Amino acid sequence: MGKPIAWFDLTSKDAAKSRAFYSDIFGWKIDVDPQMNYGMVDTGAGEGIPGGIGQADESGKAALVMYIVVDDAEATLKQIEAQGGERLTPPYDIPGIGVMATFKDPDGLQVGLWQR
Repeated sequence: MGKPIAWFDLTSKDAAKSRAFYSDIFGWKIDVDPQMNYGMVDTGAGEGIPGGIGQADESGKAALVMYIVVDDAEATLKQIEAQGGERLTPPYDIPGIGVMATFKDPDGLQVGLWQR
């Protein structure tokens, strides 16, 4: 069986507007951390992929990134680079939760890795 998607991260030019949009349309509850301007999405359905909606950085670039579960983020990044992908963010620890990293696939799409 393949590796599942563990998380989605929607980065918006106007995070508050995006959170209201998705909440209104899909009925999602979104708990916003004002310090980070990031909202944790609760679909309320007990199924699907969890995620969050945050503010774009200074570039203002909106994006939607999915995070795929892997056993070893560093080893997976090496495989990605060998297959024509590009490392964007090296593995970094989120204390008590896991390890994240990001890369670009051969088409230039940003994708994330999630190591538990």
